[in-house]
Amino acid sequence: MNDALSVVGQLRDLASEPQNREAIVQDQGCLPGLVLFLDVQDEDVLFAALQTLRYLAEQPRNIPIMSNELGMMVSLENLTERADLSGEVLSLAKEVHGILSAPVIRTPERERRKKPQFFINATNKKAKSVTLHIQGLDSTDQRGLCEEALLKVKGVISFTFQMATKRCTVRIRADLTTESLASAIAETKVLSAKQVVKNEAGEEILLALKPSGVEVQKNSVLPDYLPEEEEEESPEKDLGRAVSRPAAQQDGSGSWINAAASFLSKNFYW
Repeated sequence: MNDALSVVGQLRDLASEPQNREAIVQDQGCLPGLVLFLDVQDEDVLFAALQTLRYLAEQPRNIPIMSNELGMMVSLENLTERADLSGEVLSLAKEVHGILSAPVIRTPERERRKKPQFFINATNKKAKSVTLHIQGLDSTDQRGLCEEALLKVKGVISFTFQMATKRCTVRIRADLTTESLASAIAETKVLSAKQVVKNEAGEEILLALKPSGVEVQKNSVLPDYLPEEEEEESPEKDLGRAVSRPAAQQDGSGSWINAAASFLSKNFYW
């Protein structure tokens, strides 16, 4: 199940970039793979899959394609009726189901799937940056707690605070998940974090993160800083924009998500 969480987590990070969303939905293997994710029992996998769908639905022309995907609406409806799910998973499932159920203007010329294609900005990078909204960041004392929590996380390179907006921009290694940051911040017991991203219209939205159950690797000493030439271009030149660009491997046989869909089919259907 850890492999499944890794796959859907990388897809979610790709979907967080608005320029990738149309390509993801039009890819031949993406939506069928996400439908498979919605049928697993692991709540972390479910939550990551729902986050991915929520990102993709930010682009209105994606909605008809998503709602017409075989098994999508049935799986979402089944999730909304499950009594064993946590409140945050159930709430997100209802939100996604509601968005995909709402009437939209269909654009048939957009609904035909394109051949698998390379995702924009899905290149190997040493570092990435994310912007967090920190609930409870009201004073220098809380800031100190947040600093202490982030410094303990292995893979954190640097961070800056904007106290007036309760924001923290964190530069991290490319293989470190945003949930790890949220988990470390939640350990303070007085702070919690959501990721700040932008939708298709350029408007900021807050994405819920699920810190529970995420294993955080801790530093015994302060983290190393990467040389500037190895880092990704800083998003601080464009304030408020969250950046999440994981490495996605491609080969001549098809896209990364096709491999992911094949992995799911072999592991969950036999």
